[in-house]
Amino acid sequence: MRLRIHPPIVTRVVLGAVLFVGAIAITHTAITRPQVDASQPAYTQRTASFNLKQTWVISATEAKTLIDEGATLLDARGNLWFGRNQVSGSVPVSWPAFSPKHKTQKGNLLESNAVLTQTLQKLGISKNRPVVVFANPSQGWGEDGRIVWMLRTLGHQQAVIVDGGYAALAQENLVPPSTPLPGNFVVQRDFTWQIQPETLKAELNNPNQVIIDTRTPQEYAGATPHGEQRRGHIPGAIHLHFRTLLTQQGTLLPRDQILAKLQTMGITQDTEIVAYCTGGIRSGWLTVVLADLGFQVKNYAGSMWEWSAESAQEYPLTVQS
Repeated sequence: MRLRIHPPIVTRVVLGAVLFVGAIAITHTAITRPQVDASQPAYTQRTASFNLKQTWVISATEAKTLIDEGATLLDARGNLWFGRNQVSGSVPVSWPAFSPKHKTQKGNLLESNAVLTQTLQKLGISKNRPVVVFANPSQGWGEDGRIVWMLRTLGHQQAVIVDGGYAALAQENLVPPSTPLPGNFVVQRDFTWQIQPETLKAELNNPNQVIIDTRTPQEYAGATPHGEQRRGHIPGAIHLHFRTLLTQQGTLLPRDQILAKLQTMGITQDTEIVAYCTGGIRSGWLTVVLADLGFQVKNYAGSMWEWSAESAQEYPLTVQS
């Protein structure tokens, strides 16, 4: 006897098999991810589809992609470099232009949102246009990080620094924009990555908080080369000079090395981090790097210029013997 199958039944069986195989393929695609080699620099592994809201550091190649698509390019290297070794289409920017002139407050940002908005718009900063910032990582105080921290704190969600700075970006064939684009960015402050001295003072004994002093070992021990009114470091602060996270070429160390270094200092993803320096520039740079790695980190912008000018009883400092 020959077994006969009704055509509709055959159709249903074949269709069910196709759907089953397709489901397996879709499931496999959904759970399969390219593995990131942690021994390599993290910033050369992403594609142009990275999330700028969560990304604070990009490679020079990624920067070129953004710039070609219309991003604003800022040169934060400082007055000594403006006009020298320029990158096509870049706009010079200096962090003191956004800070008070008073020597004890010059690490902080200006209080006037209107003044900050006007200054940023003159630079061509717009709300929906990414901002790419570069400097010389092996020199200076990490001014690119300060500018990006400032932009994020003032409400711009697409500001990034270039890993390797000028040296890396100069290797890219950048095409400058035909005409400068006007800015329309309006300051709306975000206090996620900033801490005030009163809050820091009140939380000095917080067991889940780690305070990082990003200055040189000499400054941490008590040297005052930049006009601090008192010497030493904030009580309980651990030392991590910001340049120890850089290679000799001025690029960031591989991600696994940075994470390992932080782990030896007792810093994990659950740690609340406060970074400071002399005026929030070096610590601003470290804030950018740690935020890019997913850490909870705040920059104390006033830093030693502000803290050391206050009462020694209210704002103590520790001096190494």
